[in-house]
Amino acid sequence: MSTANMTIEPLAYSINEACRVSSLGRTRLYQLIGEGRLEVRKIGKRTLIPAASLRALIGGQA
Repeated sequence: MSTANMTIEPLAYSINEACRVSSLGRTRLYQLIGEGRLEVRKIGKRTLIPAASLRALIGGQA
């Protein structure tokens, strides 16, 4: 497999990135976080959403 065909999947998304890739708004993302349906990790001042959590939500598993 050539390196040109490999894509690196993100491990986590910032809030802005999660909005962009999911087509959900910031308010809705924060509602889902508050409901416990979307996981977050705080690293320093950054809030990150694990990609697996976002995929599970979109896939109907959360």
